[in-house]
Amino acid sequence: MRIVTSEEFRAKELNKIMSRGKADYAKVLSDVKEIIKNVRETGDRALLDYTERFDHVSLTKPVLRVSDNEVMEAYKKIPKEYVNALKRAAENIERFHRQQVTPLLSMSIDEGVTIGQAVRPLSSVGVYTPGGRACYPSSVLMCTIPAKVVGVKKIILCSPPSREGTVNPTILVAADLVGVNEVYRVGGAQAVAAMAYGTETIPKVDKIVGPGNIYVMAAKQEVSRDVAIDLPAGPSEVLIIADETADAPVIASDLIAQAEHDPQTMVILLTTSDSLASSVAEEVSNQVRSLSRREIILVSLQANGLIVVVKDVTEEIEYANLIAPEHMEIQTRNPHSVFDRIQNAGAIFLGRYSPVAFGDYSAGLNHVLPTGGYAKIYSGLSANDFIKRVNFLEASKEGFSKLKDTTMTLAKMEGLDGHAKSVTIRAETKETGKPKAARGRR
Repeated sequence: MRIVTSEEFRAKELNKIMSRGKADYAKVLSDVKEIIKNVRETGDRALLDYTERFDHVSLTKPVLRVSDNEVMEAYKKIPKEYVNALKRAAENIERFHRQQVTPLLSMSIDEGVTIGQAVRPLSSVGVYTPGGRACYPSSVLMCTIPAKVVGVKKIILCSPPSREGTVNPTILVAADLVGVNEVYRVGGAQAVAAMAYGTETIPKVDKIVGPGNIYVMAAKQEVSRDVAIDLPAGPSEVLIIADETADAPVIASDLIAQAEHDPQTMVILLTTSDSLASSVAEEVSNQVRSLSRREIILVSLQANGLIVVVKDVTEEIEYANLIAPEHMEIQTRNPHSVFDRIQNAGAIFLGRYSPVAFGDYSAGLNHVLPTGGYAKIYSGLSANDFIKRVNFLEASKEGFSKLKDTTMTLAKMEGLDGHAKSVTIRAETKETGKPKAARGRR
């Protein structure tokens, strides 16, 4: 990894890094629009054609949906320890996300006037899950469990088939464990289009979530006028803040752990220690030699890996907030003092014993996080992304009298006589009595 001074970083690298999130969808947008158009017009026929063209497998309409028998067979294809690990992670993810939503907000704003918000789940959600080089059953858990927790009744999943026409068994097991209703062997922009608009086989959903390549992300942006989507998510990122107390082998391994995701992964170390910078660079070179994804790691580190030696912790924090990374680790003498000054990050990991991998898999955090600097304005995926908040108001006769004059004055100020009339008519007419409540059958 390259080691640069703070001055070199500020002059030559910072602006480029800060603008990294502006994914170049332009180069694929024409193709994506054509795919979406064809799926909307010809439905399943387009899905089958694109699957043969892009995934090199010929399917028929009846097998687009993965059968229950295929899901059960998937359990036999993976080690039992994988299943148990998925179950344990799912338990922690569910526990964390159940605490995220306040089911009802209700308050008395004045005597006789109650206002609040009621929570309602979305009706349906579509989850996209990659199935090629990037196959992440953990993402199935992260995208599905928050939706199940808040009561989304219908969750479907799309994942591209292998050349044998099968969906990765770890994906199928993860989907079954968390209660996905339907799984379809469809990938790419065509899967996004199918979930956004529906086909003869795949139902339309209210929201689409999940990671994917540039075609998938461009498709999600394109359909977002008609269906909700989650957050901008590109290549993975980690930024580590460290001082002289940090452990070079640990930091090196954490940088490598992110670099193995993708050749475009961003990995940055900000440190106040020259000796730590040199030690980490040496450790990275040594550790990478024995890893199975060595080629991907080396490309990533060469293109997007940096070690920056800064003058003090204040400068570290300044750079960190400007970069707004997906993942941030703080490995300093007092990590909480640094944490309190961090404004922009998808998720923050404090101290030597808190690797990003815990957040990726098992601790219960959601690993669907904003990348590309979007942590300045987006939060990570949560249970709140799968609900609507419905405002409500209830005023008694006494409460009505408290608000009527202010309301009529403001309505007249804005020239909306109808609004004012809707208030005065209640004051002018006598109450006719409340209708009897309908009695339900027992």
